[in-house]
Amino acid sequence: MKFKTSFAAALLAATMMSGAASAKTFVYCSEASPEGFDPGLYTGGNTFDAAAHTVYNRLLEFKKGTTETEPGLAESYEVSDDGLQYTFKLRPGVKFQTTEFFTPTRELNADDVIFSYERMWKADNPWNKYVEGASWEYFAGMGFPDLLASIEKVDDMTVKFTLKRKEAPFLANVAMPFASILSKEYADKLQADGKMNQMNQMPLGTGPFAFVAYQQDAVIRYKANPDYWGGKQKIDDLVFAITTDASVRYQKLKAGECHLMPYPNAADVEAMKADPNLKIAEQEGLNVAYLAFNTTQPPFDKVEVRKALSMAINKQAIVDGVFQGFATPAKNPIPPTMWSYNDAVEDDKYDPEAAKAALEAAGVKDLSMKIWAMPVARPYMLNARRAAELMQSDLDKIGVKAEIVSYEWAEYLDKSRAKDRDGAVILGWTGDNGDPDNFLDTLLGCDAVGGNNRAMWCDKEFDDLVTKAKEASDQAERTKLYEEAQVVFKKQAPWVTIDHSLSIVPMRKNVEGFVQSPLGDFAFDGVDIVE
Repeated sequence: MKFKTSFAAALLAATMMSGAASAKTFVYCSEASPEGFDPGLYTGGNTFDAAAHTVYNRLLEFKKGTTETEPGLAESYEVSDDGLQYTFKLRPGVKFQTTEFFTPTRELNADDVIFSYERMWKADNPWNKYVEGASWEYFAGMGFPDLLASIEKVDDMTVKFTLKRKEAPFLANVAMPFASILSKEYADKLQADGKMNQMNQMPLGTGPFAFVAYQQDAVIRYKANPDYWGGKQKIDDLVFAITTDASVRYQKLKAGECHLMPYPNAADVEAMKADPNLKIAEQEGLNVAYLAFNTTQPPFDKVEVRKALSMAINKQAIVDGVFQGFATPAKNPIPPTMWSYNDAVEDDKYDPEAAKAALEAAGVKDLSMKIWAMPVARPYMLNARRAAELMQSDLDKIGVKAEIVSYEWAEYLDKSRAKDRDGAVILGWTGDNGDPDNFLDTLLGCDAVGGNNRAMWCDKEFDDLVTKAKEASDQAERTKLYEEAQVVFKKQAPWVTIDHSLSIVPMRKNVEGFVQSPLGDFAFDGVDIVE
């Protein structure tokens, strides 16, 4: 990619602070490079932060600091009595961003909404495979291809979605990052010019910040969108200074080279709290970390083996060693702060002797396996390499030899989806919409195998329960079904559930307006720097 803005200029911007006379520049020391800039293609939070929450909007948005939806690009909606039709009335006067690489000639209309969904939905859409290997993982994993009957343009400012069945989380789902609304006019121009891949490299939307430039693995630059329908931002320029090492992020924060950072080392938090130039936001994370077996591959296709390995792993030691008190051991695949959490479920107790005996009873001897360790910090797993080392030591005690492997983050996510993947992979999830469906079906449903379901686990009893829960409108009924599903999950053990962590966000004292998200988002609309 070639941009008029040089890397040197971008790097200079990354060190600018708020004292500049002409502009306010906010620098975010982000933890990883984005996989791309089309939110529909990916599931990584770092990618959503760099694209969905800067450049784009959705029909509905989540109210800041909550999991409640509010009007976004749709100013209102109506739901039919049978719960199968959702009609969205679009907000008038919404402009797409004007950038160095594209100048729009019209405002948002129904064509943009239909394009944004149909490219993910319809295999014959020219944009369905515009990126090699595109799987629209979120759209597919949440069952949208089987859920949607039609998307119709009622008029220029009205879109009607017709569903094949009731879907209780539907409104929350359309507020999620993967459902961001793109410009059909920009897409048509790229297609005509033979530059379709540019959609994933140089994004253009309706959001609070317009994309300026990206230097791979170093810097992303944005400018405030002067035509933003929600009002121009208080900061003029936004910079993501990509800094993969948490210790280096902390040093930059202390030195005033960035204003805010994610995912600090647990060992640094007390010092951060004592620093008069910093302040800390913290809250219970809506998250879970897990070790997912590939349940289609021997010997992990045997539930007895999975349960044995689960009993062999000392989760409290991982919580103590990696989080130093900022997490709790997990027993369920949803966090305890989420409605329908089944506290009556009993966790597999750490018992190496029982684990060893269970493996022998299953006829498994001299087992060697791989543990995949994430290369980046996420809220649910601050140091996967350290966690993997502790697991490796635990497994060695029961005669299981574990090799730790890792890959660059985008490659890690891609390779771990392979249905014939070997070993067990450390991953996790921060809820996207506050609904249990977003964990239980998205991560463990049959539709998600080969996508978000890294355990490749398709259990009919479990899948029937979460599908029924989706279609039920009464929350008490949904709660009962999800509680039953958690019992089935624990019995079958496709994962070792590891932890639920606190979400901790350090920032400079002069940052105002940043609202910590229960969904783990880092969004900078409404943020200011004060002296």
